[in-house]
Amino acid sequence: MPIYLLDDSLSVDVYFECEDETFPDCVCIEINESCPQDEKIFRADETNIYVTPAEARRLAEALLAAAESSEESNGDQ
Repeated sequence: MPIYLLDDSLSVDVYFECEDETFPDCVCIEINESCPQDEKIFRADETNIYVTPAEARRLAEALLAAAESSEESNGDQ
C-alpha cells in the first residue's frame, strides 16, 4: 500500500520483489511523482530503488529514530 507525501504528489511503496532470486537486493522502494515537471524531485515519473533486507531494516530504523527525535523535540508524544 503506497504512502502519499507532499500533498499526494509523491507516493512511496515498499514491497518484496523476488523475480530474480540471484540478487540480494530484493526489497523494492518504488517512488512515483504526479506533479508538474518543474516541481519534480526525480527525473522520471517512477523510480525504483532495490535494497537488501539489512539495508531496508537500517532505513526503517533511521526513519523511526528521526520520528522519535522530532516528537521529543516538539513535545508530541
